Amino acid sequence: MEGTITELHSIADARRHLPRLVRAVECGRPVQITRRGEPVAVLVGYRDFARIVAGRPGFGQAYAQFNSAFDLAELAIDPEEFLEGVRDAAPGRDVRL
Repeated sequence: MEGTITELHSIADARRHLPRLVRAVECGRPVQITRRGEPVAVLVGYRDFARIVAGRPGFGQAYAQFNSAFDLAELAIDPEEFLEGVRDAAPGRDVRL
């Protein structure tokens, strides 16, 4: 990003002043948003956002790159054994469709 974060606003303040905050980020001034004094988000201009995410592969592409770079069998790593207990086996919440 072009500059450091120069503006700090609560969520309520950001709601009231959104047009002004959008103009600030369009000029290259990131804006930090807080909830109860804790930082929760940063508004940045679209050009800065596009630069930040440019070239980042999606999950599928990153996983394919990982698989082509590392042979888990050759490294004697069993993904099932390695990841055992990582995911909660609970069925989750009931969903009504």
